[in-house]
Amino acid sequence: MKYLSCLKLSGVATRTTALKHVWLKVWLWVFLLTICIFLLNAKPPVHARQLANPVPTTDSSINWITPDHVYAPYIKTVHLYPSDMPLNYPLITLNSGQTLTLGFDDLEGGVKDYYYTIVLCNADWKPANLNPFEYIKGFSENRITQYHFSTFPLQHYTHYTLTLPNSNCAPARPGNYILKVYLNDDPSQPVLTRRFLVVNQAAQIAGKIEQPINPKIFQTYQKVNFQVDTRGLNVNNPFDQIKVWILQNYRWDNAIHDIRPTFVRGSVLEYNAENDCEFPAMKEWRWIDLRSFRLETERVERIDENNNQIVVYARPDASRANQRYQQRRDIDGRYTTEMLESGYNPDVDGDYATVHFSYVTPEPFANAHLYIFGELTNYECNPSNELHYNPATRAYEGSLFLKEGYYDYIYGLVTPGSHQLNTEPTEGNWWETENTYTILVYYRPIGGRADELVGATVLNSITNR
Repeated sequence: MKYLSCLKLSGVATRTTALKHVWLKVWLWVFLLTICIFLLNAKPPVHARQLANPVPTTDSSINWITPDHVYAPYIKTVHLYPSDMPLNYPLITLNSGQTLTLGFDDLEGGVKDYYYTIVLCNADWKPANLNPFEYIKGFSENRITQYHFSTFPLQHYTHYTLTLPNSNCAPARPGNYILKVYLNDDPSQPVLTRRFLVVNQAAQIAGKIEQPINPKIFQTYQKVNFQVDTRGLNVNNPFDQIKVWILQNYRWDNAIHDIRPTFVRGSVLEYNAENDCEFPAMKEWRWIDLRSFRLETERVERIDENNNQIVVYARPDASRANQRYQQRRDIDGRYTTEMLESGYNPDVDGDYATVHFSYVTPEPFANAHLYIFGELTNYECNPSNELHYNPATRAYEGSLFLKEGYYDYIYGLVTPGSHQLNTEPTEGNWWETENTYTILVYYRPIGGRADELVGATVLNSITNR
């Protein structure tokens, strides 16, 4: 009996031990599965255009419609900028007294009833889940009342201006905003939209530009290393509550975001992972000086005036991909309306011209569209700024209708199904290039319904190394 009892106890112990082994294996598999799921869901930094779903395209059908878009073909020279700094990005500090100025020309002339509103968006430029009265001080819809008729130009137009914030409309909270202008108090008739930013600087940002460690891109890319101090915020989970976007030369099409901090040291978030935040360095922007249609400047081949129309032919361009870097002061893709003749106001005295561009290459690019690109094209790739190959001249050709001023631009390729502009074959990349980087830090409070822009700083690849 004692022997049988011992056998029974031994059997129970054996089964218990076996069950323990089974449960250990189960827990081990669950643990490994959890780790795998976490790794699969971990997102590396991405460029803004990589988020967009590829849209099948045919010839001349590529059409980027961004929050910086002009919907009416008769609206030209749309410019939104800090009122005292026309070459800077439209970014102001909340309740600081800083203002933005919007200017645009209506080539149909006369006086029209243009209205405007502002829309609060999250970091990804999707509208925030808030009512207008929660983010607007004043009225949500207002009429643009400032306009002037052109004076001397061959191309007649009406120039409209707007200053924000104003007594009728002002942003009430930090974040991303879209300024929307539309006709006849009807929001379904938009004529233009423009992005602008409002920051409260609750977070402090410090950073610098370095050469990447990766030998494959050491000479052609630039890397942004930075840290964010969030001590002025109630941050419990920085991985969920903090978002960072980095812009190169104020462009959103190649912005990098979804960046996870490398280290969290108390309230300080450090972003310096080896392969994060790396941008193709490009080269200095191309340029054309159109500040006078009476002078043939360095980049202008000839100017014709026929039937009260001005036609400018720019000197032919070609690939710079294999050319060594040449330092030249540029305006990082922006433009400014100016006139060389003294005593004139470019807003109402500046004329317009059809400007012909050409890009010389022995053969057309295979399975790719060529675009001229910059603020002069609203940083979009559309049929209006596409160049087409002419076998007779062995060059891509296209034209833009531009006002007297000074313009930066580049050429880039877009392949069907892609939403990323590729400038490497047309411009090349060089580490020494001067570029401007804007770091934007967004914060979502616990239970909050919108992203707040709590930090913004600008770094220069030359002065902030």
